[in-house]
Amino acid sequence: MDVGSDAGNTHHLRRSSTIQHGHNVLFKLPNGEVRSIKVEKDSTLSLGRVGSFFANELIGQPYGSSYEIHNKKLKRIPQRTMQDIAETDATNELINDGDSVQPLTVAEIEDMKKSGFHASEIIKTQIEQHANYSLKTEYSKDKYRQRKEAKYSRCFEIIEPTIHEVCDYWFRKDHHRIRDIRTDTLSQMLNLANVRPGGKYIIVDEASGLVVSAVLDRLGGECRIISINDSDSPPAYPVLSLMNYDKKVLAKVLSTLNWATTQEDYIPIHAPLDPTPGCIYPERQRARLDKRKAALESELFAGGFDGLLVASEYDSFETVEALSPYLAGSASIVVQSQFLQPLADLQARMRQIPKYLAPSITEGWLRCYQVLPGRTHPTMNTSGSGGFLLHAIKVYVANIPSVV
Repeated sequence: MDVGSDAGNTHHLRRSSTIQHGHNVLFKLPNGEVRSIKVEKDSTLSLGRVGSFFANELIGQPYGSSYEIHNKKLKRIPQRTMQDIAETDATNELINDGDSVQPLTVAEIEDMKKSGFHASEIIKTQIEQHANYSLKTEYSKDKYRQRKEAKYSRCFEIIEPTIHEVCDYWFRKDHHRIRDIRTDTLSQMLNLANVRPGGKYIIVDEASGLVVSAVLDRLGGECRIISINDSDSPPAYPVLSLMNYDKKVLAKVLSTLNWATTQEDYIPIHAPLDPTPGCIYPERQRARLDKRKAALESELFAGGFDGLLVASEYDSFETVEALSPYLAGSASIVVQSQFLQPLADLQARMRQIPKYLAPSITEGWLRCYQVLPGRTHPTMNTSGSGGFLLHAIKVYVANIPSVV
């Protein structure tokens, strides 16, 4: 990430438009598969059947570009554009898809690939020898060419690591690790929490760092985030690594605390250190860490945070009750769950407490569409649910004397 100039206590996180050494890059293959690979200088990147190439050729190149592999060298190719397909009177009713319609054998195709034939030449040969290709409709012909390109093409596309693309990648790869949070659910969380530049937020993220990454992306580093987790060391957020943020700037805006340290009466217990003759560095290092943690705890106890976002397996009510005292007035509380019942129980308990205003539960619904000239329609498959969200607002309850 490119680091902008600091203005006061503001630290900017700007997404880099070019690929740099150490970036985790998303590669989209011809068959639609997306892979995440770390680009390191003087290394060789392998994309399986598509081929391999030298990583140095990719460093410094812009995101969003498409390339073709030739003898471990990259050739930049233009982006494909949508083409209108003319209507014809052809139908598919007379087509017989038997083994005899394609006389070109697998062995002959492999020989063509070994001889250095380009993917377009192999596909052209298959089309010319296909017995029923002329009987297909124009739509069927286009689908046939796309299937062959996905099988023989050695092209790939670099996906820009926006939070939308990263969330979609993880949802397709392993939706359980991000607690079934779809892109629409994530956008609702940011909207309901009123995430805005300059804000201070408390986040409990057990969705592999997806919520933390989304808040950082929305704020661009102009914020302060404290992440609560159950370990003494900073948690490993695999989603955050795909955003390629500068670690030095990230450390200034994102801090982590253990659950025990969120209690003001918590007293840390240190194991005794065996003194090493002539060495005092471990003691000094521990003193610096203790000083830094104390400053972070003081920041949390000072309160005034603008929102609380929770995506955790822990008891929702206990989590909200433990962290809501550090929220400012009119701060938003957003809790995500994969199931309805935990949030229904949380809503029932919050309604009995005056400081929680209008707790409500919503469920997102998403239907993707294929948008092509003359072929725009809903996709055949879609996800069942992106989880449920509870939203409430914390208010200060004044002690107003009753009037008789």
